[in-house]
Amino acid sequence: MEKATVAYTVDRKGYHLFIEEVPAYVCSQCGERYFEEKEVAAIQDMIEALEEKLQAILVVA
Repeated sequence: MEKATVAYTVDRKGYHLFIEEVPAYVCSQCGERYFEEKEVAAIQDMIEALEEKLQAILVVA
Protein backbone atom coordinates (compact mmCIF):
# COMPACT_ATOMS: atom_id res chain seq x y z
CA MET A 1 0.00 0.00 0.00
CA GLU A 2 1.20 3.43 -0.89
CA LYS A 3 -0.21 6.72 0.38
CA ALA A 4 -1.37 8.90 -2.50
CA THR A 5 -4.03 11.35 -3.60
CA VAL A 6 -6.61 10.11 -6.08
CA ALA A 7 -9.72 11.28 -7.86
CA TYR A 8 -13.07 10.05 -6.55
CA THR A 9 -16.07 9.90 -8.87
CA VAL A 10 -19.67 8.88 -8.35
CA ASP A 11 -22.73 8.82 -10.62
CA ARG A 12 -25.99 9.03 -8.68
CA LYS A 13 -29.55 10.12 -9.24
CA GLY A 14 -28.88 12.21 -12.31
CA TYR A 15 -25.60 13.86 -11.33
CA HIS A 16 -21.89 13.17 -11.63
CA LEU A 17 -19.61 14.13 -8.73
CA PHE A 18 -15.85 14.37 -9.30
CA ILE A 19 -13.50 15.16 -6.40
CA GLU A 20 -9.78 15.58 -7.02
CA GLU A 21 -6.86 14.92 -4.66
CA VAL A 22 -8.57 12.71 -2.09
CA PRO A 23 -6.02 11.10 0.26
CA ALA A 24 -6.05 7.31 -0.07
CA TYR A 25 -3.98 4.17 0.19
CA VAL A 26 -3.43 2.55 -3.20
CA CYS A 27 -2.43 -1.08 -3.66
CA SER A 28 0.79 -1.19 -5.68
CA GLN A 29 -0.20 -4.55 -7.23
CA CYS A 30 -3.82 -4.07 -8.29
CA GLY A 31 -4.49 -0.32 -7.95
CA GLU A 32 -7.37 -0.80 -5.49
CA ARG A 33 -7.98 2.37 -3.49
CA TYR A 34 -8.73 2.44 0.23
CA PHE A 35 -9.92 5.55 2.03
CA GLU A 36 -9.59 6.39 5.71
CA GLU A 37 -12.74 6.88 7.74
CA LYS A 38 -12.44 10.69 7.80
CA GLU A 39 -12.26 10.89 3.99
CA VAL A 40 -15.24 8.55 3.63
CA ALA A 41 -17.23 10.69 6.09
CA ALA A 42 -16.33 13.89 4.20
CA ILE A 43 -17.37 12.37 0.86
CA GLN A 44 -20.64 11.10 2.34
CA ASP A 45 -21.32 14.56 3.80
CA MET A 46 -20.74 16.15 0.37
CA ILE A 47 -23.09 13.69 -1.31
CA GLU A 48 -25.78 14.22 1.33
CA ALA A 49 -25.54 18.02 1.05
CA LEU A 50 -25.65 17.85 -2.75
CA GLU A 51 -28.72 15.60 -2.70
CA GLU A 52 -30.49 17.98 -0.28
CA LYS A 53 -29.78 20.91 -2.62
CA LEU A 54 -30.99 18.93 -5.62
CA GLN A 55 -34.21 18.03 -3.79
CA ALA A 56 -34.80 21.71 -3.05
CA ILE A 57 -34.33 22.54 -6.73
CA LEU A 58 -36.66 19.74 -7.86
CA VAL A 59 -39.36 20.79 -5.40
CA VAL A 60 -39.25 24.39 -6.64
CA ALA A 61 -39.27 23.34 -10.29
